[in-house]
Amino acid sequence: MNFTKLRIFLLSVLMTGCNVLPFQKKESNDNLMLAALGILASASDWVWDLPPGFPVPNVPAENPMSKAKVELGRHLFNEKALSGNDTMSCGSCHIQSLAFADGKDFPSGITSEVHPRNSQHLSNVAYLPRLTWNNPRMTSLEVQARVPMFGENPIELGISSNSFIDKLKSKELYRTLFTNAYGNADAAVNEQNVRFAIASFQRSMISGNSKYDQYAFRNNKSALNASEIRGLNLFNGEVAECFHCHGGFNFTDTSFHGGSPEEFFYHSNGIHDDAYYAGVPSNKRGLYDLTGIASDTGKFRAPSLRNIGVTYPYMHDGSFMCDNANNPNITIGKTKTDCARDALTKVVDHYRSGGQNHSAKDSTLIRAFTITNSQRDDMVNFLLSLTDEEFLTNPKFASPF
Repeated sequence: MNFTKLRIFLLSVLMTGCNVLPFQKKESNDNLMLAALGILASASDWVWDLPPGFPVPNVPAENPMSKAKVELGRHLFNEKALSGNDTMSCGSCHIQSLAFADGKDFPSGITSEVHPRNSQHLSNVAYLPRLTWNNPRMTSLEVQARVPMFGENPIELGISSNSFIDKLKSKELYRTLFTNAYGNADAAVNEQNVRFAIASFQRSMISGNSKYDQYAFRNNKSALNASEIRGLNLFNGEVAECFHCHGGFNFTDTSFHGGSPEEFFYHSNGIHDDAYYAGVPSNKRGLYDLTGIASDTGKFRAPSLRNIGVTYPYMHDGSFMCDNANNPNITIGKTKTDCARDALTKVVDHYRSGGQNHSAKDSTLIRAFTITNSQRDDMVNFLLSLTDEEFLTNPKFASPF
């Protein structure tokens, strides 16, 4: 049904709904009117402007994309009223210049309680059928939003009551934005619509204009230099075999791959050994935290490598970070690229060594391989070519405040 036909249908529903029986409550018409207006407001005017080589993301039927909803979500993503003490927003731990990561080993919420895993970047999160580092139950952005908003272990945004709804209703800006997105501010400002709007904004965060994309999908064969091309070939070759966990257009095995069945895998990549996991708290043992199965200890979701040049420190616990001498936050004159190059060199060295001896490690994927230091540097150069500078500065993803 196209948009015009939908409008005609809904108008007929509204006209029919006016003929209520005398004993019916007036609220029946009011509710019908609000529901119809909400459907009209949510009817998708959204057009995906996707990079070459990218499939259309799957979007839940109950939360269709719309321009108004994405714009509302952009505001809510950066709204500090969505925290227990008005001090943090989603954007506090997901910073655009860092591909919506935060550059920390572990973030902390409004109570300064430290999270057991670091903030993942949100580049192309629309394509992920499983979210977070280790929770296979997190299947949608709409559901996942409840964790930072209302979670108590650890506390992140720390919302403990519906007072945030009253805060939003008190602001004329949000009355307008909610009306634009859902049809009526009084009825539309609710917890579900907050989550749905934020999810819509997150799905709009498409990143696909890196140097690699220019080379691979836009027929610009000069976009990558000789070292980066050699690194690309090593990455996808049978020596390093990085592509098994970081393949496809989104550089992860946790993606919808252009219409193929969903794939989601959790791996132990040998960054820690058995003794380490025996000594850490139960909320730091990976997939085991959810399943209780010993062989799931140390298994985490393979993240997308897009924008990896700004998403250090690497791994779920920030195991690989640049030395202070290359850290732009510590050493004057150093850049993000300097830090990423240093940290990524450590990452590649880890994998070519085969990682630590961990019983849950998949030795068919994580095994020692032989490359020269020059070849390692080529791989690092290729990984750095996955950074999409346009995405990091695009005003449509920026905070409106």
